[in-house]
Amino acid sequence: MQTLTIPVTDFQQNCTLLWDEETMEGAVVDPGGDMDLILNAVEAKGVKLVKILLTHGHLDHVGATEDLAAQLGIPIEGPHSDERSLIASLPQQCVMFGFPPVKTFTPDRWLTQGDTVSFGNQTLEVLHCPGHTQGHVVFFHRADKLALVGDVLFSGSIGRTDLPGGNHGQLLASIRNRLWPLGDDVTFIPGHGPRSTFGVERKYNPFVGERTVV
Repeated sequence: MQTLTIPVTDFQQNCTLLWDEETMEGAVVDPGGDMDLILNAVEAKGVKLVKILLTHGHLDHVGATEDLAAQLGIPIEGPHSDERSLIASLPQQCVMFGFPPVKTFTPDRWLTQGDTVSFGNQTLEVLHCPGHTQGHVVFFHRADKLALVGDVLFSGSIGRTDLPGGNHGQLLASIRNRLWPLGDDVTFIPGHGPRSTFGVERKYNPFVGERTVV
């Protein structure tokens, strides 16, 4: 599976293009905005985009979703149904963060723990990882040992929990119980910033690493 990270919006959110080299079918994860930038990347790589995957309902991760789905006629999969109210609040999020108005939407498929999503010959496992938001999900490609974790975990940090639906203890539990067991050799693409590995974060992350006092 091939990947391309496309930073979008003033928040530099890591929208990620995934594609299967054999079929050239692909999916875009968290199209938060700058739709033309995303479409230009899709065209440059020669990818046939067949679906949109969402980790959670914050504006900078979903802002271009409805427009992109309508223009290309592709389905939206994710996040978990606990994000329903957060997605419905997109107009209020736009006002709060000073973004232009965006359209709300209803995913074609809500996801939950143990589900899978696929495109081409590629399959991603779905892990429900609440804490940053209640319906946050993570996508895991087991063959490539790659996880797309949204705003659950960052290089040297973790997702904020001071916004509506956030829960610090729940976030730590999601990381320790759902992410760490996948293995230290898993590389992850966070919602913002550089890639890292679970091994590095498990050892050194000041918020959830081994040296952190529980």
